[in-house]
Amino acid sequence: MPIRRLALDVDKVVDRPDLITLACAIENVPGVGSVNITVTEIDVETIGTDITVEGDDIDTDALFRAIERVGAVLHSVDEVVAGDRIIERVLRVR
Repeated sequence: MPIRRLALDVDKVVDRPDLITLACAIENVPGVGSVNITVTEIDVETIGTDITVEGDDIDTDALFRAIERVGAVLHSVDEVVAGDRIIERVLRVR
């Protein structure tokens, strides 16, 4: 079953990699069509980011290696969308 979207929590140190380098490393992974990186937190030494990756059949192992190779750290996988199409999350009313 092809992986279509991943939402990731990724941290990096302040000075490296810069966000462009991180985005390019992710975009070069097989199956990745687009990437969005949003800074969520800035500390003295680290920057927290939310990363959304979409594509037709994302090579998740290569993606995780690419993030680590440029010096960032994957904290968690917060969303996975798989299958023939992307289904948007529906918020439930409680």
